[in-house]
Amino acid sequence: MSNKSIQIKLILHQFYLIKFCLIFLLFFIFNTGIAQVKWNGVWQGVLIKDGQNEKDALVFYLNLRVDGDKINGKSRAELYSSDVYVVQKISGNVKNKTLEFKETVIESKKTNSKTTWCSAQYTCQYIDSMGYIIGKFTSNTCKRHSGKIILYRSKASFSDKKDAVLGHAWRDVFLSEYKNGKKSPEMREKDRNEFVFEPIYFEYDKWDIKAEYFSYLNKMIEVVNGHSDLRILATGHTDADGSIQYNELLSKKRAKSIETYFSQNGLDIKKLKIDFKGEKEPIESNETSFGKQKNRRVDFKFIYD
Repeated sequence: MSNKSIQIKLILHQFYLIKFCLIFLLFFIFNTGIAQVKWNGVWQGVLIKDGQNEKDALVFYLNLRVDGDKINGKSRAELYSSDVYVVQKISGNVKNKTLEFKETVIESKKTNSKTTWCSAQYTCQYIDSMGYIIGKFTSNTCKRHSGKIILYRSKASFSDKKDAVLGHAWRDVFLSEYKNGKKSPEMREKDRNEFVFEPIYFEYDKWDIKAEYFSYLNKMIEVVNGHSDLRILATGHTDADGSIQYNELLSKKRAKSIETYFSQNGLDIKKLKIDFKGEKEPIESNETSFGKQKNRRVDFKFIYD
């Protein structure tokens, strides 16, 4: 066999190896993305009928049990601010991030003179970036019974009894948060738990915030705004150049620059506390230019009411 033939075979071998690796990588990424949706458990939210005002949206719970691509479980709808409800069995299937199911049997219910409970079929998508199940429903048992479903993962237990697990005050809070573009409670909690604090640094004798930190600060604002009991402590620092009194004032100006930025970018100032330490709490030696740069900073941490 000639050297040229050997080289061609080696090139072909490398080509097929690379092709195999790419296919395997794509398969892994695709299936990892699917696995991230953990459908099992309780979801809560609302049903909004077509043409219906949001203030009349039904409270809705979904208890899902997934076996492979098949699902079963129960749904529970409740008439807002009343004890009128219905619990139904459901069945369906899930594929990738799409959920399809239908209500099959009414197990228990309570009605009033103005309420007729219908069984419906649902087609929904899980929205990764927001943590919601969003979709449409239609009914074969009732005319003009169609609309939108919005759910998020719940920490509540599912009740198939006449007594509701939760009150209904959360519904209006949820609708307001959803309308304002907030992520689901599960996603907001995840963002908070995974948020990594880093100092932001300043030029010598300056308190202007560099543009490179804007996205980081905006993410911090988003996380804090997602929790009613969460606040931020921002603490200003300086290097050791200058007098103690001057550095205390400079560190205050750095902390106040954070206050100004946050207030101009959507954070209620009641959710921010500032402090300033001057040169008293260095994290590096003030004997080097590198250390001084690291000491010209504002630190952050979460605090709770």
